[in-house]
Amino acid sequence: MTVATKTTIVAGLLYSIVFSLSVRAQPAPGDGPRYMNGTHLIRPTDYREWIFLSSGLGMTCEPSSGSSTPPSFGNVFVNPSSYRSFLQTGKWPDRTIFVLEIRRSESEGSINKSGRFQTGVVAVEAEVKDSRFPDGWAYFNFGAGSDAPPLAGDQVARCVDCHTKHTAVERTFVQFYPTLLEVARQKGTLKPGF
Repeated sequence: MTVATKTTIVAGLLYSIVFSLSVRAQPAPGDGPRYMNGTHLIRPTDYREWIFLSSGLGMTCEPSSGSSTPPSFGNVFVNPSSYRSFLQTGKWPDRTIFVLEIRRSESEGSINKSGRFQTGVVAVEAEVKDSRFPDGWAYFNFGAGSDAPPLAGDQVARCVDCHTKHTAVERTFVQFYPTLLEVARQKGTLKPGF
């Protein structure tokens, strides 16, 4: 085997190794928020495939109205890359998106005679941490649409107030996500009082 042949083989092997490592180092396809017209959040169609953080029944920040309406379930999902980042740092990276899926509840059906189970979707909302917004966070309510503008005026003021005063990590309710609450404790990212 000639020196030129050996050099070609070694160069080919080195190229293969470098190419293989560079492909592995590429970031995963973006699973963060996507927008139309700059700030209209496009409703993620695959959010049920994201990381499921928690479910609550009848949770609200409003005082009890004494209504006889059955409580709703709230299911919270977060995009996978932001979840992985939170596990490492205890903080949410820019372009984190949470989806809150609100579903009706029923108490009797099939063999169930007590307790409550989830039924139809009532609403889909989102909270986004994204530096494109003035204070780095935005809130969305999709209604029946496939995209939504950020909430504005009194609606967003109420969200910002609540998410600033009552959340455990940044503007997120980590206190209701048991596995992440422990991560935040370990990373020292809980707000004072938690």
